[in-house]
Amino acid sequence: MKSRIKLFPKAERILKQVGEQIKLARLRRDMSIVELAERSKISKSTILLIENGSPSTSIGAYMQALFVLGLESDFLYLAKDDELGRRLQDAKLVTKKRASKKRLQ
Repeated sequence: MKSRIKLFPKAERILKQVGEQIKLARLRRDMSIVELAERSKISKSTILLIENGSPSTSIGAYMQALFVLGLESDFLYLAKDDELGRRLQDAKLVTKKRASKKRLQ
């Protein structure tokens, strides 16, 4: 039996929002759960888990559903703008404090 992954509350809300957005995308395309499941080659129950934002559903299943809905490029935006990571990296860069003085003759 799979153990339920315990997420931070904010992460849980975000995953539920992602599931809701996938559901709305499916409905906008006038696609049933069964149709999305067949095209994605995943089970109907997995589609329901995705639309409910289940953390135990594989990221591959989320990707497959996004691909069928034509939203796979949205996946590329995950962690795209890592502002904190860039600031941490920049803080570790070694820079000279001062240029050396040259004597003029």
